[in-house]
Amino acid sequence: MSTATVGGAAPASSKPAAPAIPGHAWRALVVLLLGMFIALLDTTIVNVALPTIKSSLNASESTLSWIISGYALAFGLALIPAGRIGDRIGHKWVYFTGILIFTAASFACGISQSDEQLVIFRVIQGLAGGIFVPAVTAFIQLLFPPQARGRAFAIMGSVIGVSSALGPIVGGLLIQAFGDTDGWRTVFYVNLPIGLATLILAAIWLPKRDVNAPRPPAGLDWFGVFLVSAALVAILVPLIQGQQDGWPLWTYLTIALGVILLAVFGLWEVHVAHVGRSPLVPPALFRHPQFTGGVVLALVYFAAFTSIFFTISLLWQTGLAHTALESGVVTIPFAVGSILGSSQSGRLAARLGRTVLIIGTALVAAGLISVWLILVAVKATDLTNWMLVAPLFFAGIGNGFFIAPNAQFIVATVDRRDAGSASAVIAAVQRVGSAVGIAVIGSVLFGTLVVAKPAAPTSPTPAAIAAVKQQALDNLATGFGNASAKAMLVSVIFAIVAFGLVFALPKRVGVPGAPGGHGGGAQGGAPGGAAGAPAGAGAPAGAGASAADASGGPGSASAASGEPQPQGAGAGTQPAGSPAAGHAPGHGAHAADPAHPAEPSPSHGHHVADHPHGAHAAPVEPDSRHQ
Repeated sequence: MSTATVGGAAPASSKPAAPAIPGHAWRALVVLLLGMFIALLDTTIVNVALPTIKSSLNASESTLSWIISGYALAFGLALIPAGRIGDRIGHKWVYFTGILIFTAASFACGISQSDEQLVIFRVIQGLAGGIFVPAVTAFIQLLFPPQARGRAFAIMGSVIGVSSALGPIVGGLLIQAFGDTDGWRTVFYVNLPIGLATLILAAIWLPKRDVNAPRPPAGLDWFGVFLVSAALVAILVPLIQGQQDGWPLWTYLTIALGVILLAVFGLWEVHVAHVGRSPLVPPALFRHPQFTGGVVLALVYFAAFTSIFFTISLLWQTGLAHTALESGVVTIPFAVGSILGSSQSGRLAARLGRTVLIIGTALVAAGLISVWLILVAVKATDLTNWMLVAPLFFAGIGNGFFIAPNAQFIVATVDRRDAGSASAVIAAVQRVGSAVGIAVIGSVLFGTLVVAKPAAPTSPTPAAIAAVKQQALDNLATGFGNASAKAMLVSVIFAIVAFGLVFALPKRVGVPGAPGGHGGGAQGGAPGGAAGAPAGAGAPAGAGASAADASGGPGSASAASGEPQPQGAGAGTQPAGSPAAGHAPGHGAHAADPAHPAEPSPSHGHHVADHPHGAHAAPVEPDSRHQ
């Protein structure tokens, strides 16, 4: 039987040993995901507290939307500059600072005495979340070699899905335990012990930046920060406030201004990069179709995903008069499905590539369509938790299939020195998608809410008065049921659009700097390698020489060069002139898997001249020696 080799590499049929992942990488991941957990928990935990916040602080409907959307908007505004700052000074202390402010803001939210104070502190809390979240994906990119990155992203995907789904459950339990009057305050206090523990562990376990590591040019594009911030505010404020104000002319003009500012921001970033300064978002990131497509997909998907809990929480509590705990219990099937889906997403992404995103978005769309049909077909007063178990469970599985593979897909061709910026873009569009989704769904829900007035009592008897009160409750339930069905239809539309966008994504991952932005693809890899062989975590043994070789593992082309391969080394880290140097641009079959992050080739990086073996091959920031 013939075997394919590359530059003296091991035969294709041999099973390469996976590179060892140091313990400090897993410890750091625990710390990072603790922060991710509380940031995303706060995206949904407040949903079940909205009715009690409304009664306790006498808040208006638009204020309720601001409590949710203001957090998401501020979160998104801080992400991109924070990611760039992390690339420049190191992600450890940016993460630490964000957690510190987030924890303090959580306490301030809990002691708020008015709805205005609560909105202000929620905005500060969101800004703090936006400061530290980019470090999570950036550290995964820096700490883990390509073969193990799938596992790390899968774990992160589990945390994203579970924290978002557990929010209503935890919130319901806390309000049930501490009462309807002030129990809502505990949904913010729950962050305090987790935040303090994260601060201590971050100081101990997160590695410092290597002073010799490559970094972007000094300085932050503050005008770019202003442009993107102004654009997002101009788009989201009218969406949140427009329904209450009756959609006056200023709302449409402001949204149009926001779109124009986004276009100006894009042109400005191109100019900044052209004159040799450091752009807030490197325009080169968007030259790769899988990055741009994945970002747009994430924006639309999160608009559908996050708004589910907003609609269900308001319907179950305000419309159907259930407790906060009963409202939270509704989301348990989604949480369970997310855990199951995330646990398999890495293996399926390695085997199926883009197809796992198709399956995930299809399941979410099907689940939301089922929920919408139930809300349309069933009388609101007859709705029960059991009716939503199956639809939300399968939607949760789809969510688990989507989160991590989409993140892997987006960062696949990102240069390591831009890891923070790319991570910030991903997180920013997720949060902005959430804010847009909640703003639009909130406008539809409250804008179409019509509650019929009950008839006057036929007599002053207790029975007649009780009948009128019951009729009022039934009318409220019917009004909320109808409005929630319309709001859920908007979520369905977002989900269907997300499903369609997956098919616009390229099937193959490109390589930075390759002609056309696509790289050589699998065909340019090792001879004898299967072009479509899945590589990376979960790849079956004997998947083809190129599948193993492109990842830089033992026996790979880069190992054959005779150079030691540090943790994180990917394809193409060998010096020119090594036996496999000619195969670097293609990255073998590894580049053919759109769900697996192919390591950028030094031949395409800017900083290779200073680091002959590829500066991004070494564990620059996550070097445990600098702890």
